[in-house]
Amino acid sequence: MSLSPVTSSERTALSLYNILRQERARGFDDSAVIGGLDAFLKRASPELGQILDDIPLYGSLTPVERSKWADLAVEHVRRHLTPNARPPAPPRPESTERPAQPARKTQPRRRIPQAPLKMSDGVSSIKGVWKKNVSRLENIGVSTIRDLVHLFPARHNDFSSIRTVAELVPGDNQTAVLTVWEASETMLGRQRSTQAVLGDETGNIRAVWFNNPWLASQLKSGSRVMLSGRVSVFMGSPVFQGPEYEVLDGADYGVHTGRLVPVYPSTQGLSQRVLRTLVKTALDSCMDQVVEFLPESVMHRNGLIGRAHAVQQMHYPDDWDAFRAARRRLAFDELFLLQLSVVRRRLEWKERGGGVPLSFDASALGSFLDSLPFELTNAQLQSVRDVLSDIRSDSAMNRLLQGDVGSGKTVVAVVAILAAVHSGRQAAFMAPTEVLAEQHYLTVCGLMGGDMSDLSGGNIQRIEVAGLDRPLVVALLLGGHRKRTKDDLHSLMSAGMIDVIIGTHALIQDPVDIPNLALAVVDEQHRFGVLQRASLRSKGERPHMLAMSATPIPRSLALAIHGDLDVSVIDEMPPGRRPIRTRFVDEERRDAAYAFVRKEVEAGRQSFVVCPLIDESEVIQTKAAQEEYKRLSTEVFPDLSVDLLHGRMSLQTKQQVMDGFKDGSTDILVSTPVVEVGIDVPNATVMLIDGAERFGLSQLHQFRGRVGRGIHQSYCLLLSESPGTEALKRLKLLERISDGFTLAEEDLKLRGPGDYLGTRQSGLPPFRVAQITDQDILSMAHREARRLLSDDPDLSRAEHLPLARAFEDYWERSITEIS
Repeated sequence: MSLSPVTSSERTALSLYNILRQERARGFDDSAVIGGLDAFLKRASPELGQILDDIPLYGSLTPVERSKWADLAVEHVRRHLTPNARPPAPPRPESTERPAQPARKTQPRRRIPQAPLKMSDGVSSIKGVWKKNVSRLENIGVSTIRDLVHLFPARHNDFSSIRTVAELVPGDNQTAVLTVWEASETMLGRQRSTQAVLGDETGNIRAVWFNNPWLASQLKSGSRVMLSGRVSVFMGSPVFQGPEYEVLDGADYGVHTGRLVPVYPSTQGLSQRVLRTLVKTALDSCMDQVVEFLPESVMHRNGLIGRAHAVQQMHYPDDWDAFRAARRRLAFDELFLLQLSVVRRRLEWKERGGGVPLSFDASALGSFLDSLPFELTNAQLQSVRDVLSDIRSDSAMNRLLQGDVGSGKTVVAVVAILAAVHSGRQAAFMAPTEVLAEQHYLTVCGLMGGDMSDLSGGNIQRIEVAGLDRPLVVALLLGGHRKRTKDDLHSLMSAGMIDVIIGTHALIQDPVDIPNLALAVVDEQHRFGVLQRASLRSKGERPHMLAMSATPIPRSLALAIHGDLDVSVIDEMPPGRRPIRTRFVDEERRDAAYAFVRKEVEAGRQSFVVCPLIDESEVIQTKAAQEEYKRLSTEVFPDLSVDLLHGRMSLQTKQQVMDGFKDGSTDILVSTPVVEVGIDVPNATVMLIDGAERFGLSQLHQFRGRVGRGIHQSYCLLLSESPGTEALKRLKLLERISDGFTLAEEDLKLRGPGDYLGTRQSGLPPFRVAQITDQDILSMAHREARRLLSDDPDLSRAEHLPLARAFEDYWERSITEIS
């Protein structure tokens, strides 16, 4: 007996049947179809109109009513279908009986039901997770079900546009619901692959999956599938190439196609289909375990959706508006917990008080300022007033001093140091690297009037300063010093015989004792961890803290990590400074760059040449300072005076090289990044940075700030052999932008806070959703944190207990990650 072919209306009725099966499995939540079942019924009304007749709208019903609706709809479908198209009898939710099984020779194994998953369970608890995938998941930071739930997508593919074959447009992301006519394994190139022919009432289309031969056995002829992806044209015919697919009666319907589909951070060997399936399993099993910790008042004031709903919508949003609402809530959570930490530190610092007020001779400080070979700008003078007002108070200063390259932050710090010494106390100055510590040692001593042409004193300088009845003693302590040198300095510090100690992390080691420490200055302070900064403060009895940043910090980032600090900004450059003309120079124009350097030297000027490395490297293909020095001094500029400066030199040798450059006896100084800070040569007008693609924007801006300090026009040449797309974008930004703060904002957008700061010791925990450029959310979080803590500092009220637990967990995790 031959069977008649299945008609278009029968195929649509079968689709409805499969959708209702999904609805039953989901508890009739109207989520089996993108946009709801009523939207499907409206699209299918030409085929289903006579079948369903006057059945009411599905979306307006309760889940119980929807169950009855589904039973009625299935009966209508079965009555109108021919026997060969008729589906099996519908499963009943109240029935647990299994259909009769054919007789078997052996007894089948009894299936043991899987225990309910918990957030704390390992990923191996999920049925079907292979052992090798456990290690792959660990590579992306996923080891528990909680990690899967919070593995938020990097982006979404928009597969929500459902079209017929006739409506498909080459190049667009789109989705089609199709019937498989034929699927087979084939060879495409040298790869075993799958190709299929599918269609709907408007036409047919071919689909290919490269290197996926096993898929042919899953795409049964006559089955209904949903394909999502881009369509290309091959030999005049449309083709789906490697689309996402779902069999419409499959258990994962609506996971990979037909909606906004998540794309997760992945690793080799872990496909997006596997990740999506695992995450969807975790969400379906554990969403009721997502805890709401925000007070209702905070959510209401800021129009935030619930956390569990936000987590669900972050993975599988109903539409883009739902995604934006979910992201806003989850970003707020991260920034709010951060701001609770920042604001609490500020309140605790203020409440404890107990700072040591410093009494000093203001006229002596005025004499020091008068002795300088330059006048302070108004911004510098205001910063000095801010600092001196703070340290006179019995509440310990906690101030951030920001300023662009060359704006004169170090002078402000030296005024504060002299005030501490005039008060009979000690001061410490901590820098993140030995190179920076050495530069600050030379600069601070020079500003105080020390003769730095003679470093016979080694790590200790005695300087005559007006107003003191004895020489002021300044010392340098580095981790690389010999043990005997360190021991001698430790003894002198603990005996109070060193007034100012400048150093690196060595200052916060256990043997260090600074009993009369009244002022702690931290340079590039965002490069130290929270606990490291606290360790320096613990060396004295609540000393005043002055944090400086030679890297301009964007306002958004400053609010995020420095909300506990008062801020002074030196936003004014010394008078007479001209903007530095900056140009990108490709390798083909290297000789022209050298010719420009020669022209400036012949006009009486001087030049820097900065290289990324000291020695040549077989691994990193970039210029090395020592080899470049030999080449420039013997081949390119043999008639000019060329010298070399790098970090491996002794402090005395470095100073001799710099003295030669400052007094004009050296025309060209070849250097490593040791010249990043603390060097002031007004006659230098060219900064040539070789291998510029190796540096970040902020560091390039620091190098550029070494020139432009005199009356002559200055230039910065960014020389690069083969910059990538992102590197070239950074270099072009430097050409266009001269203001450090504007440049910092752009750098932050390009690289994100972690890469921007250059280290994990930033005081910022990693964010899963928030971006530090979310200034509106950050401001909102800061405002709410201050409001909440002013009202309930200990978060002890009943309505704040979930938040207190979330904050405690966040704080413990953050200390582990950033200390």
